[in-house]
Amino acid sequence: MRLARSVRHVFVARGKKLAHFDMQASPPSDAELKQHLIGPSGNLRAPTVRVGDRLFVGFNPDEFAKRLWDNRS
Repeated sequence: MRLARSVRHVFVARGKKLAHFDMQASPPSDAELKQHLIGPSGNLRAPTVRVGDRLFVGFNPDEFAKRLWDNRS
């Protein structure tokens, strides 16, 4: 939770779905954030990568590649 709260944008992939949270403009509740970040095993979903002010959680290489280079997020 601390890691997610320390960045500006959090992107969470679940299959083909992608959730985006702007942690400064409209941060989610702890419960909502935890629901997205924690996998069925009870651990943080993998892979998890922090790049600057963005946190990428889960696996969706196409969506993440777009957002990695998009300055607008």
